[in-house]
Amino acid sequence: MKKISFTLISTLVLLSMFLSACGSATPAAPAAPATAAPANAASYKGTIGISGAFALYPMMTVWADEFKKLHPDVQFDVQGGGAGKGMTDALSGAVDIGMVSRSIAPEEISKGAFWVSVTKDAVFPVISANNPVVKDILAKGISQDTFKKIFITGEIKTWGEVVGKPEIKDTINVYTRSDSAGAGEMWAKFSGGKVQGDIKGVGVNGEPALVDTVIKDPLGIGYSNLNSVFDVTSGGLVAGAVVPPVDIDKNGQVDPGEYYKSMADAVSAVSSGKYPSPPSRFENLVTKGKPDGLVKLFIEWILTDGQKDLSQAGYVPLTPDQQAESLAKLK
Repeated sequence: MKKISFTLISTLVLLSMFLSACGSATPAAPAAPATAAPANAASYKGTIGISGAFALYPMMTVWADEFKKLHPDVQFDVQGGGAGKGMTDALSGAVDIGMVSRSIAPEEISKGAFWVSVTKDAVFPVISANNPVVKDILAKGISQDTFKKIFITGEIKTWGEVVGKPEIKDTINVYTRSDSAGAGEMWAKFSGGKVQGDIKGVGVNGEPALVDTVIKDPLGIGYSNLNSVFDVTSGGLVAGAVVPPVDIDKNGQVDPGEYYKSMADAVSAVSSGKYPSPPSRFENLVTKGKPDGLVKLFIEWILTDGQKDLSQAGYVPLTPDQQAESLAKLK
């Protein structure tokens, strides 16, 4: 960990306590009443390096900006790169915090990975708005078993098979992440696989590129974190993207709560538990060993004051119990 310098000057209060303890033959003038220092009075100094999951990257930039407003002498270096990079960088000491959008593996724990959950979000399927059977998909949805046959086994090869119209022969182009990604692992598990490598498709490096590739390919299908397929500013879908309804109850039609046209719809489904887990999941912050100093203070701030920024950015805040559990791990 980087050495962090803390400066908190309380000279007047200490002098008053010293004189009181020592006593005096001549009564001293009453000391001015001490006032509690505001939360942002301490001047924290240092740089916090962070890398990892694209899913958490947008939120982390918000948190970094808000924390810096309170403590202007704290600098941040925040980079994306995927969950795998975040874990590797944290364990190697290349960064102070790794953003990891998946569960932490036992072998990573054995290497010193310490983590706390800070929010929840989800992975969604994504197709192009120009897909030849998009109207049928929006009416019928796609079942979990069909996703398995598209992404894992490769049994379903045409869009006509997806919607029950065998006369439509357009081939499905499956896209997946070529970099190690929590989104890939979560989507593989939902689709009947175990790890990201079980997905059969053309690899694309990084989430932004994957989403862009699918949008530009009318026959493409992929998966995306909530904050990459929904636009935080407008609250709607990213231009050119469609989230195929997941036919959760397998009745062959789209029911209320299964079609997400806005970020608010998606967040509500994840928060209530209606959207399945996986592919919904916790977002974690990883350090090499239990954090201390400025890094610990920043993570504690994320778990308290920082939670208020989550909903408007399209993330699901922790419940009070989940919040308390993460804070207790840091003690």
